[in-house]
Amino acid sequence: MIRLHVIRIIPFLLALAFNCSGQTTKPVRYRSEIGSYFATSGETPFWLRANQYGIVPQEAALMTLRHAMRVDYHDAPKTKLDSLRAANRRIDWGWGAEAVLNAGYSYKLLIPEAYVKVKFGKGLEVWAGRRREIIGLVDSTLTSGSYAWSGNALPMLKIQLSVPDYLPRNSLFGFKGFYAHGWFEEDRFVKNTLLHQKALYGRFGKPHWRLKLYGGINHQVMWGGNTERLPGSVIKNNQLPNRFSDYIDVVTAVSLGNRTNLDTNRISAFDRENRIGNHLGTVDLGFEYIGRTFSIFAYRQNIYETGSLFHLDNIRDGLNGLRIRNLRPINPDGFQIQAVLIEYLFTENQGGAIFSDELHLHGRNNYFNHSQYQDGWSRLGQTMGTPFITPSGDSRTDLPRYGFTNNNRVAVMHIGLSGQVMDFFRFQVKASYSENLGTYEKPFDHPVHQFSSVMSVSAPLSILHGITANASVATDIGDLFYNSLGFYVGIRKEGQSRGNRR
Repeated sequence: MIRLHVIRIIPFLLALAFNCSGQTTKPVRYRSEIGSYFATSGETPFWLRANQYGIVPQEAALMTLRHAMRVDYHDAPKTKLDSLRAANRRIDWGWGAEAVLNAGYSYKLLIPEAYVKVKFGKGLEVWAGRRREIIGLVDSTLTSGSYAWSGNALPMLKIQLSVPDYLPRNSLFGFKGFYAHGWFEEDRFVKNTLLHQKALYGRFGKPHWRLKLYGGINHQVMWGGNTERLPGSVIKNNQLPNRFSDYIDVVTAVSLGNRTNLDTNRISAFDRENRIGNHLGTVDLGFEYIGRTFSIFAYRQNIYETGSLFHLDNIRDGLNGLRIRNLRPINPDGFQIQAVLIEYLFTENQGGAIFSDELHLHGRNNYFNHSQYQDGWSRLGQTMGTPFITPSGDSRTDLPRYGFTNNNRVAVMHIGLSGQVMDFFRFQVKASYSENLGTYEKPFDHPVHQFSSVMSVSAPLSILHGITANASVATDIGDLFYNSLGFYVGIRKEGQSRGNRR
């Protein structure tokens, strides 16, 4: 019923925006693409499908058709008249939709985006539907994947209240964040699972300063739902806690260990000894320096999942990144590197191999696995966080199977590179080398090493206005995935309809 109410909110938001925003005719931007995937092993290599919002199939698709449309907020004012109109515009609106059809041995239609958004004043935004997102301090283009929410899985239905940009805009201190409620897919080990999500990030330094400092935290929780597949010690009456009072405990992430007022006929021993739901996220720190010819962005995502970070037991685990961007003017006659990214992801520690309240040891975090929500931190079988914590079904069949992921103790060195040649060819390279130890519960017999890479190039076709040709080649070499060489070739057209941009 709640899901239906959210769907009903969408036309309400649209009606509100149209009635209050004055002139509403804006251009519709579109993007259409057709392409094909080929692979020597029959499976699409890792870097062709990772962090693609779940739209690239694991089995190579003979054809993929994609079409996206969106209406954005009004552009920033460019004239005094535009500024006057913007000052009088209390509400702005937009929407987006995308459909993907993959055809090969089977056909699959996916809807990665379908949302409406409304902005109130200069900062507050409400949106509902499905929308592409990455959460955390990270370089969103070349990254190996933000730890908690990387864009690796198909977006889910959500309703979100947010401040998407740092406010106040020109102050020494700025803040942004969001508060959201979402719904996982129905076909799960625990049906009707809900998502609670929030984040708060701060910036120290005015926008025009060369040096700015960043910090923040994001919090994701799987909670609620029902299942008949768990014993009474883990779940009471086939129903996980789902009352409003339970929601307050979810939001505050309070531990139930010291509570004496719990309804033991409703709350299982598992919940009483832990928290309601599956909690995880990161505490992020970063800085940015902008020079005359280059900029530097460095960040660190610290992982929390069972309280280990509070005690600093798993402080070694996390994602570290350093991006250097070239700010020189584009050289139309030569070769230019535009951005370089180096990342190191480490999740092998997990607070150690022992969890014991008596000994005050908070290890064995078992990232992305959970005893109640046994589908793990996933959507439609795909990891929602970093793709290097892989689903059990993605690895070679001779490796041990365990829970959702049989491989959450990893160390990854990742390099990303982007640039262009003669203002014509644009290219991007990603290469990752990982050490994989499995899990504490079922470790691999020996460290398993894996190398995965992709190189993508694109170029406009002058004979067809607005058409861009794309090609990618990717490799998997190692003992985690089966060795594979894969390709993608396609063409894409982008454009916009004519609209009144007042």
